[in-house]
Amino acid sequence: MSNITAADYDHPSGFETAVNRVPEVTPGFWIIKLTAVTMGETAADFLAVNLGLGLGTTTLLMTAILVAAMFWQFSQKRYVPAVYWTAVVLISVVGTLITDNMTDALGIPLLDSTIGFTIALAGTFAVWFASERTLSIHEVFSVRREAFYWLAILFTFALGTAVGDLISEAFGVGFAGTGVLFGLIIASLALGYFALGLGGLWAFWLCYIFTRPLGASFGDFLAQPADYGGLGFGTIVTSVAFLAIIALTVAYMTLRSSNKTK
Repeated sequence: MSNITAADYDHPSGFETAVNRVPEVTPGFWIIKLTAVTMGETAADFLAVNLGLGLGTTTLLMTAILVAAMFWQFSQKRYVPAVYWTAVVLISVVGTLITDNMTDALGIPLLDSTIGFTIALAGTFAVWFASERTLSIHEVFSVRREAFYWLAILFTFALGTAVGDLISEAFGVGFAGTGVLFGLIIASLALGYFALGLGGLWAFWLCYIFTRPLGASFGDFLAQPADYGGLGFGTIVTSVAFLAIIALTVAYMTLRSSNKTK
């Protein structure tokens, strides 16, 4: 969904000349978002299973790397494509691992995780709006707003993982069926936004949530062996392929951004 216009809120005083810290929502945004979540699913499986690190060690390692990336991101004070999308890829992996830990290590049912992350995300939006009087992604001008933004993104990844696993595994729909289902949901949201007057703010966040299970299902479908309903390309090939797509798209965005500033 390109050129999303959220509800028209007044700029808070002191922010009139500030630079937005997050990207515009363009087709390229959704390309990287979808490939990032696909890679997040396969990369988490590769580290925990194929490399034999285990779920706990992988979670600690990736969380530490994510924290470092967040410090890097917050230090920019403006949108820098390579830094921002590095953070998105890492938060995708960590969001996946959070849900996996709750399911596999703690034995929490996927339905409970889905409900819990829905409440957490709704609470984040409520506090964000109460504090800033806007949820606009076009007005992320301060550290506090950016903190709300990234917390919401973390919960969307964890929630999307729980919803996708719930439907594909607990409900037995399978990887391909789950991907088709969420693809249709996203298509309906796009139709609602472009043709039926659905607000850009909610269209954006709902699509952000649902691209997670769409990408994860697609990644599992490519990586998992045929016995488990996949094509059997493996986590290494799948992760590297989508990492290459991300790198090329970010390189293009960086070049385009540098040309605009000249």
